[in-house]
Amino acid sequence: MKRQTTGILNGAIAAASYGTNPLFALPMYAHGIGVNSVLFYRYAIAVSVYFLWIKFVKKTSLKITVKEAVWLLVFGIFFSLSSLTLFEAFKYIEAGIACTILFIYPLLVAIIMTLFFHEKLTKTVIFSIILTFAGITLLYHGKPQTTLNLHGVAIVLLSALLYALYIVGVKNVKTIKHIKTDKLSFYVMLFGLLVYVYNLDFCTKLQMLDSPFLLLCTVGLALFPTIISLETLTIAIKLIGSTTTAILGALEPLTAIFFGVLFFNEQLTLRISIGVILILSGVFLVITRKQIKKN
Repeated sequence: MKRQTTGILNGAIAAASYGTNPLFALPMYAHGIGVNSVLFYRYAIAVSVYFLWIKFVKKTSLKITVKEAVWLLVFGIFFSLSSLTLFEAFKYIEAGIACTILFIYPLLVAIIMTLFFHEKLTKTVIFSIILTFAGITLLYHGKPQTTLNLHGVAIVLLSALLYALYIVGVKNVKTIKHIKTDKLSFYVMLFGLLVYVYNLDFCTKLQMLDSPFLLLCTVGLALFPTIISLETLTIAIKLIGSTTTAILGALEPLTAIFFGVLFFNEQLTLRISIGVILILSGVFLVITRKQIKKN
């Protein structure tokens, strides 16, 4: 029972902490800091702290082969671009809605596995697609800035797809599937940092943080939705399994919506609430379908 409780607590912390992305990112946007600079600081601080954590506290070896490095570079770029597109979407649609749409990635994983790894497309997955599409449609309609809304939705869908490709890749590429989670996370963030170094013309366009508040926001981004989320997620998967952990992941968009309404005057209408429920329902069906088969 203690194992189960600890696992659930860590899963909830992982999801809720990842949902704090908008809480720290949106104030930085308001102060004129661009997306690439925000994410550069987030990844740079996270990589530095995480290196010290796994090297000297967890004492994990960081040795990798050239083949492993190549694949980790590829998936690090996928992971980083997923962050970039999500943070870019915050400019066009409400952060809570963006995080809810991002949560469809388990559904995209199921579709990719069907198309490229010969998994059967079940009625459950098809029904989940219909529910999710209906939910996104509800989130999309009803705002005057229709063009911007559509653009934002498209960017988040791209973010979810990139993250789904990352998950499928690290689980199915033989060269790296055996690598310990903490080591994999470290190299994914390290190689992902290169995306922002490149986008910022090798940091020549990096915007400086000119106030303690902005520095605090950056540390918050590196700490809560990155390091704490990664560590607690790993613990949760070990203790309660990936299915239960994924279900607890619903706290991520709910946390983002909560902070959006509380601090950034985002709207929570009946239409949006129904849309969120439809998306979460569709994703839960996909997450739990294998568990139901086993039982």
